Amino acid sequence: MIEEKILLATALAAYLYVVAPGPAFLALFTLAASKGRRSGAWFICGHLVGDVTWGALAVAAILGANRLGPTLFEILGAGCGLYLVYLGVRAVLTKKDAPPRAIGARRPLATGMAFGLTNPKSYPVALAMFSAIVAPYVSEIHVSDAPQLLAAALAGFLAADATLIFAAGLPAVRRFFLAHGVVVTRLVGVLFIAFGAKSLFDAADGAMRRTT
Repeated sequence: MIEEKILLATALAAYLYVVAPGPAFLALFTLAASKGRRSGAWFICGHLVGDVTWGALAVAAILGANRLGPTLFEILGAGCGLYLVYLGVRAVLTKKDAPPRAIGARRPLATGMAFGLTNPKSYPVALAMFSAIVAPYVSEIHVSDAPQLLAAALAGFLAADATLIFAAGLPAVRRFFLAHGVVVTRLVGVLFIAFGAKSLFDAADGAMRRTT
């Protein structure tokens, strides 16, 4: 049976993947700020479909890499780490404070679903986030563990959605977000750089351990 620490790491990766600010995060908070928590909740519930889809593909990729050997996983982790750092640097260098308009105000559930499934950055970011956190345990993961990993990821997604729905409806958060959108963008940049650096470190550390 898979160890509890691996399930907790998977749930944490799923949680951070959802709550880390990005296009959907900005859309959610802008929608909630202008239309209220109810509209934001419908949007994030629709977006859960995309989160589960991309999260499942990320877990499948990790399991596939594990079966093919640690070298492929280390290359995958390094590539994902570089991508996260790239996204982070772009976010940190954001200069304009221009929060997006309230997308999906009329049909938040359908818009959230479409947003989650069609965002081209969802899969690489999900893979990078899961790789950065789960990488230390890759040698302990087997294909038979997939159902438990997916259940842990779903728990993380649901916890993150509940956190976002609660936070998005707070009056102070709504006022702050509309007034200081650039701060949120730069914070996510720092977060992405940190996880990208961790993924790069884990990949390099694994390669060095096998060569010594």
